[in-house]
Amino acid sequence: MTSLLEAIMEGESGAGKDSQFPFAPHGWTRKGALKAAHAEGVDLNEDHWEAVRALQEYYARHQDGNFNLRELHDALGERFHAQGGMKYLYELFPGGPVAQGFRIAGLKAPAGSVDKSFGSVA
Repeated sequence: MTSLLEAIMEGESGAGKDSQFPFAPHGWTRKGALKAAHAEGVDLNEDHWEAVRALQEYYARHQDGNFNLRELHDALGERFHAQGGMKYLYELFPGGPVAQGFRIAGLKAPAGSVDKSFGSVA
């Protein structure tokens, strides 16, 4: 059986988009996400990858910037309701499912998700 890390590295051929992450931003790779997560002290597992896919999909569907933090929280809470909603996502991304999750997903965090004087607020 192939380990998760080996499977990820096999998907890093560099040729085109990763089929497991159809909404990933241009230039994003799982290898880069692993490095970002490691720097943030997060060990990615399949639950994290599912959340990353959801964040990338939400962002891709709202690239016009026509969403706010509350709307994003509500959408994520609904999407992961069966697992525990936002509480579950904070367990996956203790630095904030939006702020930390967006960094790992290769996305620009929405306005208001990080307060530089305090830290992550989302």
